[in-house]
Amino acid sequence: MTRRVPANSGHEVAHSAGGVCYRIVEGTLQVVLIATNGGTRWGLPKGHVQADESPPVAARREIAEETGITGVVLQLLDTIEYWFRAGPGRIHKFVDFFLLQYEQGAILPQVAEVDDARWFNLDKAITLASFPRERAVLELVRDLWYLGRLSQQREIGGSCGESKGSS
Repeated sequence: MTRRVPANSGHEVAHSAGGVCYRIVEGTLQVVLIATNGGTRWGLPKGHVQADESPPVAARREIAEETGITGVVLQLLDTIEYWFRAGPGRIHKFVDFFLLQYEQGAILPQVAEVDDARWFNLDKAITLASFPRERAVLELVRDLWYLGRLSQQREIGGSCGESKGSS
């Protein structure tokens, strides 16, 4: 959802939501990342919050649209903000990142917006993430994992939901 702010502010404000969808395979934490920019930029799935939805609902929807998988929203991890230019104007963007536990589905990248989507072991995902703020969100998930705060109830034994490129 992009909303206009007063004309004298000189910018628009945009709100997006996305997240870290995780699963545990044979005791190893995996997360899903998407590739954009011709497959050269890896990051977390995210997109605009629509006027009629809450950020957690938008995060779940965007992850499903961009990756083909669904997850259960567990908690807000962080809200990041940044500025960018769009034509002659500036946009101040806020992105809410949620933690989701994998529920179902197989990786199927959204052709119109995503070049690739894959499961990665968490440490590999941290090194691949192209943006420092998204790396920091993944590092928060690593901290939760090391502290034993991520549920292992839905452990997957190998093939269920596997995709090319599980690393």
